[in-house]
Amino acid sequence: MPAHDNAYKNIFSHRQVVADLLTGFVAEDWVRAVDLGTLDKCSGSYVSDDLRDRQDDIVWRVRRGDEVAYVYLLLEFQSSADAWMALRVMVYVGLLYQDLIKTGEAAAPGRLPAVFPIVIYNGEAAWSARRDVAELVEPLPGGLTAYRPSLRYHLLDEGQTLVRAADNTVTDIIEIESAPDPDQVQAIIARIAKRLAGPQNTELRRALAVWIRRVVLQRLAPDADLPPATELAEVQAMLSGNVIPWNQRALEKGLRQGREEGRDGTGGRHATASAARPIASGRRRAPRRSRDRAGRRSAARRGVGGGRI
Repeated sequence: MPAHDNAYKNIFSHRQVVADLLTGFVAEDWVRAVDLGTLDKCSGSYVSDDLRDRQDDIVWRVRRGDEVAYVYLLLEFQSSADAWMALRVMVYVGLLYQDLIKTGEAAAPGRLPAVFPIVIYNGEAAWSARRDVAELVEPLPGGLTAYRPSLRYHLLDEGQTLVRAADNTVTDIIEIESAPDPDQVQAIIARIAKRLAGPQNTELRRALAVWIRRVVLQRLAPDADLPPATELAEVQAMLSGNVIPWNQRALEKGLRQGREEGRDGTGGRHATASAARPIASGRRRAPRRSRDRAGRRSAARRGVGGGRI
């Protein structure tokens, strides 16, 4: 599994993050009915008949009184929507149910617990795949429609969330991913560090620090020599001491190259602009949510477009 996937998975392996995900981004009655304090991470590795593991997904168990439900988190890091995601989800949920039966954890004899499959997607293009496996099956005459399988997944397409919950770790993750410059990242990290202060959040802060260091800072300063980080304070120091100076040096270098090309008559004003451009293009282009953020916020204030996923 790529380092990005591992770091992201580690974040969603914390109870607080999953609780924030459900309360902030799943506007359904059952979320208010369950006791999020009972969230318990389960084994997420299920082996199908062809011996392929599902180790990159996360399964959490939550209770409502004596009843048990399972939250199946499918972390999706593809650059485009997977047209067969609904089928994949159906297979994975089936493997989960088989495992619960084998281990004797089924809700009751002959009954299975509820499962809530959710796909978390952070690609640039809007998610366009069907969200129910029934929509993938060709309609057939003669009553065969009654035998068509049906299973729907919930989608969190980070780039399409217009209204985001306040004081929410998942909101912070979405915003820090789309932050176009180190100063904005610094401000978000300061907000996270303040809210997650205290020894009870040490491991979550560590997971966030590792993810920011490996993914976000590497995007902002791809050639900078960044030391390891296990605390948010270390990431903040890294931004001030490594990333921001790296960006400044790269910008100055680009401007110098542009001026030299201009003096040589090889490009003039356009050469100066293109020489400075690698500072922006040296990192991954900000996702569509970053490019349209101002317009979205304006639309959200006017009540345009809605706020639910």
